[in-house]
Amino acid sequence: MATVIQFILLFLIVILSGCEQGEQLTPLRPDDTILAFGDSLTEGVGTRPELSYPAQLARLIGRPVVNGGKAGEVSEAGARRLPGLLDEVKPQLVVLCHGGNDILQKRSPEQLKDNLRRMYEAANQRGIQVVMIAVPQLGILAQDLELYADLAAELKIPLLQETLADLVFSRDFKSDMVHLNAQGYRKLAEAVADLLLQYRAI
Repeated sequence: MATVIQFILLFLIVILSGCEQGEQLTPLRPDDTILAFGDSLTEGVGTRPELSYPAQLARLIGRPVVNGGKAGEVSEAGARRLPGLLDEVKPQLVVLCHGGNDILQKRSPEQLKDNLRRMYEAANQRGIQVVMIAVPQLGILAQDLELYADLAAELKIPLLQETLADLVFSRDFKSDMVHLNAQGYRKLAEAVADLLLQYRAI
């Protein structure tokens, strides 16, 4: 009986270890490039370029981070723009933070989800790893739009949850009604760095 129990426990350990390993990212070398892709929150509207979250992330992790943010862009346009940028930058990892303008303009959540999936597929087809930042929904509460968690689970990619929602709902970290200030972008960069560390990319 003890042998059977030991075998079952060993089997569960192997299975769980395999699942955990599957969630990990391939470690980045010191000269590997990260592409931060998104809209104005990635571009760094509300502060100076050197204080955007991609610039601060690069200093935190000691690796090059290209700022691929474009203010005002909706996800459909982002899905069209990303493939060319991937071919130009040739990153080893993409940090995807997109959809805020779709949410503000009350565009279709399903279309946003499809466009985010297209962005992931563009990177995945090129062998590029992807992590995603959840964007908050409209409302009085600091809550992520649920489709980000659903899509991250579907694609089996790391997701930074709640951080952006907490920041954009806090006056201390805002430069205006929508965008972060330098301190807010610092907090976002720190959270992304922690996520990459958690998933063993750095």
